[in-house]
Amino acid sequence: MNQDNNPGLIPFTIDLTFEEARRRAEVVAALGPDWDPVAALRGEDEAYALLYSDLDAEQQRTYDMLVAAGVLPGEGPGHAAAH
Repeated sequence: MNQDNNPGLIPFTIDLTFEEARRRAEVVAALGPDWDPVAALRGEDEAYALLYSDLDAEQQRTYDMLVAAGVLPGEGPGHAAAH
């Protein structure tokens, strides 16, 4: 059966670009005028440094192994894991 000749099927497409832009605008509006993205990133970097500070030797070896495997992000800008 040729589906192109079926009058019951109507193509349906939707462009979510506008809705995604609206959603992002609402998120930024909800954050409020006092939200400082630079301060937020600085706080995340400080929390990351604190989380992995004062490790004992075994913990440091495990941390280094996980960083080398790309499971945990290493130190440096962005702290993004490889995987």
